[in-house]
Amino acid sequence: METDPLRPSDHIDGDDTITQPRLGFVGWLRWGWRQLTSMRTALILLLVLAIAAIPGSIFPQRMADPNGVTQWQRDNPDLFPVLDALKMFDVYLSPWFSAIYLLLFTSLVGCVIPRIKHHAKALQARPPRTPARLKRLADFRDVERASTGSATQGADAAADAAATIDIAQKQLKALGYRVERYDDKRAFSVSAERGYWRETGNLIFHIALVGVLITVGVGGGFAYTGQRVLVEGETFANTLLDYDSMNRGRFVGDGALTPYSMRLDTFDVTYQPYGEPGSGQAGDFSANMTVKEDGHKRTGSVKVNHPLEVGGDRVYLLGNGYAPTITVRDAEGKVVFTNSVPFLPQDNNLFSVGIVKVTDGMPEQLGIRGLFYPTAAAGKDGAIASAYGDLFNPTLTLDVFEGDLGIDDGTPRSVYVLDTTDLTQLTGRAIGEESIELTPGKTADLPNGLGTVTFEDESPAGATDLTQSVKRFASLQIHHDSSSVWVLVFALLALGGLMLALFVPRRRVWVKAVAAGDGVALEYAALARGEDPTLAAAVDDLVAGHARLLDAAGVTSAVPRSSSEDGDADRDEAPDSAASAEELEPPASDTPKVD
Repeated sequence: METDPLRPSDHIDGDDTITQPRLGFVGWLRWGWRQLTSMRTALILLLVLAIAAIPGSIFPQRMADPNGVTQWQRDNPDLFPVLDALKMFDVYLSPWFSAIYLLLFTSLVGCVIPRIKHHAKALQARPPRTPARLKRLADFRDVERASTGSATQGADAAADAAATIDIAQKQLKALGYRVERYDDKRAFSVSAERGYWRETGNLIFHIALVGVLITVGVGGGFAYTGQRVLVEGETFANTLLDYDSMNRGRFVGDGALTPYSMRLDTFDVTYQPYGEPGSGQAGDFSANMTVKEDGHKRTGSVKVNHPLEVGGDRVYLLGNGYAPTITVRDAEGKVVFTNSVPFLPQDNNLFSVGIVKVTDGMPEQLGIRGLFYPTAAAGKDGAIASAYGDLFNPTLTLDVFEGDLGIDDGTPRSVYVLDTTDLTQLTGRAIGEESIELTPGKTADLPNGLGTVTFEDESPAGATDLTQSVKRFASLQIHHDSSSVWVLVFALLALGGLMLALFVPRRRVWVKAVAAGDGVALEYAALARGEDPTLAAAVDDLVAGHARLLDAAGVTSAVPRSSSEDGDADRDEAPDSAASAEELEPPASDTPKVD
């Protein structure tokens, strides 16, 4: 027979099964809303959003680098369709990124609104009553002071106790505390609290974060970014047709662009001269522009990290290089192509690669791959290389291809890439034929009697060298985003709110005075919400400051220490014989005795 006492589940009426109430549809909705609007969920969503943005920095994005996306597709034809289906090249416009974005926005709003209501009620509430036993608090001080009877003529110690709390109340108000007086028949006290700016700063931070999300989400629909390559002497008109590439928000219409035009007059570059540290490195870039806006002309320059403001747009300098002017004539001497072609730099000495496509006027389409050397120099193996970025010995080599350029079927082709799939190479080392080599102003024959090609000399009249023989180009980015100012405002608000939340202490302070015979017993105590390493020092400062104010008002006076206390202090300190008597005396009378 069992002798152990029966457990509740072993009782004859016991039931060890627990029946949970059914939540139902509304109950599950409430549970889901509480989970979504918790601060933990908001922090998790913020982390997930940061992780989701990582592919946007790994893969080129169509809205910022469409040419990079095209190049990535060409280099990875098998993997590209998979990643494109996952929106890796349109991360910030993808449904999954937008879903995380909207969930974070909803979570933050759901967190902030209840906290605002709670904080508003807390601001209107009175400071709490003074605890009956302040000694239970960790930061506690008690002081005894003698009554002077000067608060009210002939008044007793109780009147002096009330007067000391009056002074403490004014002192705490001056220190920025919210105060409330709590008196009873035997004790007088003041309750004070401060640090509500801490929660206010916390709410400002979260509201500003919501503002950033709204501004970026809505403002992005009215923003646009376009790229344009301008060669010296060319003019750009701010219309959709004149952009090389354009990415615009969903709310940007065809007529939303501000009408203006820009002309690239000159592009200035300074180089470190030979023999100096950093020889050959570019020191400064300046795209000098003539801007026409609202019928008025003005000049300006675009430099690195110094955009040009035009019509509410910002024009940035992305890159630069040389644009050799190339003319192609057919066998009869008729010009079939002439243009200043931007060549893309490949190294710091501006060795550049460019493509010329002759689509009409020849028996078959021609593709020319060119290599440009600003200062050509022969290497040990006989190969040409560029030794300097400036035009000291400009040289152009050309490899000619003949056939189908692949543009007649309507497939978009990059002007900087030559697809040789359906082309036959006519010159170049790959087929054992010499490449065409030209210097400014020189002309060479095309193979098979097709005609001639000329490297034009763009030097101005009277030039004595070749330093101005080749035009330069500037790659510009035109960006419009009117929400950027608001993003900055909300970011500064978030920073300010975060500083308040981190550095404003939340604390409560109490001062109590009780009449004790012919004197007044004072008690000081404080309590912090969370960690506050400066709380003890704040209480000490309060005690010392209150004592000085009481001495100055003559309400009470400090109780001098007895001779026995002085003797104890002398024995505890055990001074040596060289110590003076003044060093062993107690502090002046304006400092209260603190136990």
